[in-house]
Amino acid sequence: MDETNIQYSIVVPLYNEELVIKETYKRLKKVMETTGEAYEIIFVNDGSKDRTLEMVKDICNKDKNIKLISFSKNFGHQIAITAGMNNSNGKAAIVIDADLQDPPEIILKMIEKWKEGYDVVYGKRLSRRGETFFKKVTAKAFYRTLRVMTDVDIPVDTGDFRLIDRKVCEALKRVPERNRYVRGIISWLGFKQTGVEFAREERFAGETKYPLKKMIKFASDAIISFSYKPLRLAIIIGFSISIFSFLYLIVIVFKKLFVNDAIHGWTSIVALSLFFNGLVLIMLGIIGEYIGRIYDEVKGRPLYIIDEKVGF
Repeated sequence: MDETNIQYSIVVPLYNEELVIKETYKRLKKVMETTGEAYEIIFVNDGSKDRTLEMVKDICNKDKNIKLISFSKNFGHQIAITAGMNNSNGKAAIVIDADLQDPPEIILKMIEKWKEGYDVVYGKRLSRRGETFFKKVTAKAFYRTLRVMTDVDIPVDTGDFRLIDRKVCEALKRVPERNRYVRGIISWLGFKQTGVEFAREERFAGETKYPLKKMIKFASDAIISFSYKPLRLAIIIGFSISIFSFLYLIVIVFKKLFVNDAIHGWTSIVALSLFFNGLVLIMLGIIGEYIGRIYDEVKGRPLYIIDEKVGF
């Protein structure tokens, strides 16, 4: 294949996807063949512990359009997306998860928008089938909280499913931050962007790769990467507590000197002390999150380590 003539690069991050990989490949191939243009599908194995790697290698041996990047360990979903785009050759890169919740057929609509002149075409979810009430509520709250807290115009109800023009991919390479929120970075880059609406399907098979712990980490990366408001909130709360404490001190002194009223209620005083100490620790924790990310950046380690590449 002449890689200079590749029109589309499909980037698919994988982590323990042995139950879906064959169906994902089948549907992606069917969609891309209808374009009549040259394409490549880049599977990025993010340290899978099942038969995912073996199965993708077998597909690579049978189809020259399929390529594989395999990490030395699990580096995370956002890093896998980054590696796929960094190694893509197409004039447009399309990111899609392997679980088929984002229908591959929507790619054709994205291509239409791209040919109209848009540099980024993101998938906007109208509904989320097969997901729990808790997941839907927390996802909705997260996107709207992020929109309020950041100055970057990050579209709500969107994921990493999107088409990105080559010049956007090249600009993305210049952003080396480690704790990545790729969809936010792409919004920050600018360029001409639009959305394509679709209904998100149930997962084809297997389990979600984003349990509660990872969801919290993902949300904190997004907020801390694009907003200083948590730090400003710490300052506001600190000043508010200081003012409240000073006024309370004035009241106590006044009672002691002029009213001669004994101060009772040591239990409430201890409770207030514990409450304010808890707030201080929360504020220190927020500051610590920012400092921890600074520490990650300063170390300067590579974003990922590739164990092997197939089909390149």
